[in-house]
Amino acid sequence: MILKIAWRNIWRNRRRTLITAASIFFAVFFSIFATSMNRGIFDKMIDDSVQSYMGYIQLHQKGYWEDRILDNAFEYRNELQVQLQKPESVKAVVPRLESMAMASFGKQTKNVAVTGISPDAENQLTKLKSRLVAGQYLDANEQAILIGEGLAKKLKVSLGDSVILLSQGYRGVNAAQIYPIKGILSFGKPELSAAMVYLPLQTAQYYYGADRLVTSLVIDIEHRKEAPKVIQSLAHTIDTTNTYELLAWQQLIPDIMELKSTKEASNSVVIFILYFIVGFGIFGTILMMTKERTYEFGVLLSIGMKRQQLAFSVWIESLLLGIIGAIIGIIIAYALTYYLMINPIVMQGDMAEAYIKFGMDPIMPASTDLDIFWTQALIVLSITTLLALYPCITIWRMKPVEAMRA
Repeated sequence: MILKIAWRNIWRNRRRTLITAASIFFAVFFSIFATSMNRGIFDKMIDDSVQSYMGYIQLHQKGYWEDRILDNAFEYRNELQVQLQKPESVKAVVPRLESMAMASFGKQTKNVAVTGISPDAENQLTKLKSRLVAGQYLDANEQAILIGEGLAKKLKVSLGDSVILLSQGYRGVNAAQIYPIKGILSFGKPELSAAMVYLPLQTAQYYYGADRLVTSLVIDIEHRKEAPKVIQSLAHTIDTTNTYELLAWQQLIPDIMELKSTKEASNSVVIFILYFIVGFGIFGTILMMTKERTYEFGVLLSIGMKRQQLAFSVWIESLLLGIIGAIIGIIIAYALTYYLMINPIVMQGDMAEAYIKFGMDPIMPASTDLDIFWTQALIVLSITTLLALYPCITIWRMKPVEAMRA
């Protein structure tokens, strides 16, 4: 009965109802849109960074991530591979042997990051073959290298030239060999382009005197959200206490995660200001409604309506207004963000070039994660519900005779 009365009351003054609902709508819409775009952009940035090299999960020898030296490599056994592929979400296990070396050609010398890879598995994970701008991709066990485009310019080399690699191998052995350049790769990030050298895994293992050893195993999964579940499952089958360490993508890209946290914090400040402004707008409408209906409240109390019933009815009215505004805001915001997820904003000019330079697609997609919608709507509803206590308190303190004289 009270719900029915409240519903009728909010439509007695359609103008006031529409103003209040519109305030709530805009608060919900803009807060959802801002949060959706912010998350969508960073999700795309994370995916680009992770899928281009890091992967969503990596397995190392215990302590390797803190001290990334070749002596912290471990043996890649068949039984370990079988254990890592047990979870259903695991698509592949990609081995790598990573270390440093000096690359020399003529009078030119440069520090480089050397990565021994399984060519087919690496290509499936990072699409490395698609980055070739000259030459051919590696074959397994081949005595040849791929180098970054920036490194080729620094060393002044081209396809077919042979580069000398000098380094220290596993447990101090000397590592020196000459390899022909089979292909040149283009990386969006300048630091990768100027420093990356790839060898077939077995060739790298022989070069470093690290037979059957790897420094990391990239565990390829369907989606980043499945990483915690996969890590938890693997922790029951392999020794992560003393022997190995499993790292999720958040730990592999701390710089991006820190940037994301900073951006989310600044976004929260903007949304808080939006809520603050809209809150005053909603309160002004509720205050106006309370003053306009003072005589009505006095009459209802005089004819015997209980204060708690009247207060509850008015509170329900405000809550219904909040629900109407929030639902409309969610529907329109979801439609827009879904469209921008399918058809992301394409950047132009200098901003687009900056994105491409760092190996990212120059697009700004939106996110349609459901928590964005219900969280923002719940916050706005909470603000509305809290502000709706004002007329309830006014009714509780009201003296009917004085109210009817107002």
